[in-house]
Amino acid sequence: MAESIRDKVAVIGMGCTKFGERWDKNQEDLMVEAVFEALADAGLESKDIQAAWLGTTGGSTGQPLAQAAKLEYIPITRVENACATAADAFRNACYSVAAGVYDIVLATGVEKLKDSGMTGLAGGGGGGTNISPPTPPPVQFALAAQRYAHQYGYKAEDLKKALARIAVKNHHNGSLNPKAHFQREITMEQAITAPMIAYPLGLFDCCGVSDGSAAAIITTPELAKHFRQDYTLVKGLGLTVGGMQGRLQSQYDFVHFEENTTAARQAYQQAGVKNPLKEIDLAEVHDCFSITELIICEDLGWAPRGKAPEYILGGVFDLEGELSVNPDGGLKCFGHPIGASGLRMMYEVYKQLQGKAGPRQRKNPTLGLAHSLGGTPGSFTCAVTIFGARD
Repeated sequence: MAESIRDKVAVIGMGCTKFGERWDKNQEDLMVEAVFEALADAGLESKDIQAAWLGTTGGSTGQPLAQAAKLEYIPITRVENACATAADAFRNACYSVAAGVYDIVLATGVEKLKDSGMTGLAGGGGGGTNISPPTPPPVQFALAAQRYAHQYGYKAEDLKKALARIAVKNHHNGSLNPKAHFQREITMEQAITAPMIAYPLGLFDCCGVSDGSAAAIITTPELAKHFRQDYTLVKGLGLTVGGMQGRLQSQYDFVHFEENTTAARQAYQQAGVKNPLKEIDLAEVHDCFSITELIICEDLGWAPRGKAPEYILGGVFDLEGELSVNPDGGLKCFGHPIGASGLRMMYEVYKQLQGKAGPRQRKNPTLGLAHSLGGTPGSFTCAVTIFGARD
């Protein structure tokens, strides 16, 4: 039987750039910022890293990381797994340490999107016989929102209030975070009346496009004690990749994402989590759209099916709520540099568990979760990572 990753690896250093329109920096510059913050945080130098994993969708090898971080002649593997790219880079790095192959490794994620001219995620190109109409991400998740309202009997205006409340919450949290792209609060009225992108999703229901990088240094718990007292432990790792069953099965409801529930089940089992709403203190989730965060809250067991809007409007997921969701501002305030987002989420969890999150700090958190979701409804890749403070 496969063993759990629980308490077999520790994070002793993390770094994260400011996310945003980083016109003055190239991809290597961003990695320098993140990696050397992580090294300084751990009290290490580049020569101490034995292997590294680079998560990015814009590249072909690990050489950019070798050049940026001065990592000469060590194994560096580039990882790409849709929006779960950075989380998968971290996952691979963790298992290398847990297996006893290396003692100290690095996981880095980076993406430089603003210079590309892209206004969203990259799509597949080329010709063929497919004559389906284009359905970019805002359309796909707008359809999920419509289906959710139909499935659970919500009036459009009532669902819109819950979605707006998510945006208001995340922008409030982001206003407290100097590394966020967007750092100002918005009102419910602004969120509800914002220009429409794809009904019922307005401007503030959709995350932006940004540049950014984040990094983590991973070692064994035994070695971690020699570097710092406030290291964090990995409690659970879940990763699932859908095989398009949602699109192939007529009974698929499109108001839950099976990849979410399965990845969460894997991570919860490893971490020993029985009641996630009561046991998890904070969570960074993939709020590419406000409806996505709403569905995630149900998929990960924090609200009953069809009841997430009530929990959201009731403040359960606020910064001071029972389980704070996206205390750093989420994708709403950081944007989504695809290869960096997963590690950026982990950075917030790491800081919260250390008690170093500043004005966003939760009181005595013991478990934190990071969630990444990539793909389209009916065929996703999902990663769930659970961290705990040192026992």
